[in-house]
Formats: sequence, C-alpha cells, structure tokens
Amino acid sequence: MTGSKFVYVTFIRTTPEKLWSALTTPEFIKQYWFEMVHDTDWKVGSPWRMLFPDGRVADTGEIAEFEPPRRLAFKWRNEFRPELKAEGWSRCVMELEPADSVVKLTVTHMIEVENSKFIDAVSGGWPKILSNLKSLLETGTVAVSQK
Repeated sequence: MTGSKFVYVTFIRTTPEKLWSALTTPEFIKQYWFEMVHDTDWKVGSPWRMLFPDGRVADTGEIAEFEPPRRLAFKWRNEFRPELKAEGWSRCVMELEPADSVVKLTVTHMIEVENSKFIDAVSGGWPKILSNLKSLLETGTVAVSQK
C-alpha cells in the first residue's frame, strides 16, 4: 500500500471477550477515550460517529468489519479539522489475539495519502487512548488525562 500508516501494539492482561466489550461498549469507551461518544449499532455497513462531549462531530465513518472477539475495522474520516478532512477516508483495524494470559491488541490506522497529516494526528492520540484502555482494564483507573 502506498500512503501513510500508524501501527500500535500492546499486550493487555485481560480476556479477548473483556477487551472486545471495552472496545464496543459506549459507556466504557468514554472512560478511556476522554469522554468521547462512539455512536453506532456495531453492525457491518452501519454508520459510525465519534462525538465530542459537547455533541460536536469529531469523526465519521462506517463499520467495515465486526468479528467478535477478533477483529473490528472502521472506514474513518476526520470532520472537525478541514486540512485532515480534505485527505479523505482512512481505515482503522483493531485485531485481538490471545497470547497466554494476555491479549495482543494491534491497531493499524492507514490512509492512501503520502505524508498524511491525519496519520500524524492519530499517531499522537492512539498511544494515549490505548494506554488508558490498558490501565483501565488492568487496574480500574485511566493513566493519561486529556490535558
């Protein structure tokens, strides 16, 4: 693939089912994703929106793949920064793989734009979000504040 890609791998001390639930339950998502709301019915082909806590639309897309508890993929576009929206649609894939007493979570976010500003932006956000997810599942509290 030409374009830009960001890949993040983490190992979380949980089960695939608990991790899957954390990735797809809106109230749980808000806890580690800085109060952002994910609005979808989690069915392939369904629209997906990510909303700021005040209700403004941050990102939109579509559920591209939904294979519990193994694989989740989104068609994804930024909606609030014109220079990022102009780059068009990206694809985000989350893969869960059991590994002894942990689950390997791989997040791959890609776009067909070379030197993508969008991928630069998500490469700063994903580590914070996924660190919070890991901490929340393992300890019950998040690690990184929004500020």
